[in-house]
Amino acid sequence: MTSLASRVFFRVDRVCRHLPVVLNTFLVFSITGEVSYLVLVEPSLEADQNKTVWSAWWKAVHLLAQYFMLGNICWNALLFLRTSPSIKGVFLGGQGMGQGWRYCYTCETHTPPRCSHCYDCKVCVLRRDHHCVFFGQCVGFRNYRYFLCCLFFMWSGLLYATLMNAEVFIVILKEGVTMHSVLLLLIPWIMLVSGQVSARAFAFAFIADTCVVGFLLVSAFFFFHLFLMFRGQTTREWYSTRRPYNLGLLGNLRHALGLRWYLCWLCPLIPSPVPGDGINFQVTGSLEPTR
Repeated sequence: MTSLASRVFFRVDRVCRHLPVVLNTFLVFSITGEVSYLVLVEPSLEADQNKTVWSAWWKAVHLLAQYFMLGNICWNALLFLRTSPSIKGVFLGGQGMGQGWRYCYTCETHTPPRCSHCYDCKVCVLRRDHHCVFFGQCVGFRNYRYFLCCLFFMWSGLLYATLMNAEVFIVILKEGVTMHSVLLLLIPWIMLVSGQVSARAFAFAFIADTCVVGFLLVSAFFFFHLFLMFRGQTTREWYSTRRPYNLGLLGNLRHALGLRWYLCWLCPLIPSPVPGDGINFQVTGSLEPTR
């Protein structure tokens, strides 16, 4: 009986771990499909724009822009998931056990500075920033570039999708701010279940709302991590206000995104080796927290 319960718990745990990735993938492709539909099928609100702005040339530009962002989101996310930031396969022996080294009783090994144990991943992670619940994996030394680039293209893609969905909000509110239009924007699910709107109107309202909410959330995450990268901090170090590894703006960019930091955000396939090994770091300040 215990064995059966353990197997069931293990399977439920695996499903729950992959659920955020599946949900995010579904939302990303749904938003892309809806914006593509707006570009290819829906006419502009202004009749005289149908022959100019929404010409074949501009449609091609719009489609190229959104699928460029979609490709970068998916590729960066895939490389992020396939790049393990943990100490597995990393030779830690022979390193000087200097200041900042600690012993992990779970992994039963000494770990270098900026490394900490993740109880979700069940392993210590080099230069651990945080455990990302949306990807189900830790952000660390080797995959930080892919995480930040994925955030950047998600932010730019959601900004683009929000602007493209502006006409959806205009259409919903074109007859004035009524109770029906407000409820459609705030609680589209209830409006659909109660039969107040069609499935098509629900889909447009739901995706438009998702774009706005997603843009606000991703903006907060993206600019927070930009702030940390410029300061040479991890999320854990920000909690204690420590900046012992700050190398200046250019140095922090190189150590986060690699030597080709000015190009790597264009495509995840551009090689941009990160200096260092994730074990030894140049100390430029006090290791003691200031609060």
